[in-house]
Amino acid sequence: MFLDASVIIGIIAREPDAASLAARLGRATNAYTSSIALYEAVLGLARIGNMPPAQALPIVEQFLGEVNATIIAIDAALGREAIAASGRFGRGRHPAGLNMGDCFAYACARQLDVSLLCKGDDFPQTDAVLA
Repeated sequence: MFLDASVIIGIIAREPDAASLAARLGRATNAYTSSIALYEAVLGLARIGNMPPAQALPIVEQFLGEVNATIIAIDAALGREAIAASGRFGRGRHPAGLNMGDCFAYACARQLDVSLLCKGDDFPQTDAVLA
């Protein structure tokens, strides 16, 4: 299962759907995320918690450690997959309106052949396999 930044933030920040997200994550055999999702989660948590990113980083890293998430590397093949995702589902091209981070989450889940754990109504408008 690939963890989108929105899920990482949602669980850590105890958003209303945190228990549901954590339960779905708990059913995963393997959890993955990327350095881009890490970046997005840290900045999002810093914004929500009104703290500097340097203070949010260890919180996110601790969470990822607790769920045994593997942070995968972003390579050229993933970059090309994200570009293809943008061409199919990106802002201004498709109702899903995926942003850069979303396109990389989509690409990572596809490359790993795992489901995508996410929030919002953007990914359900794609062909991503959702957790």
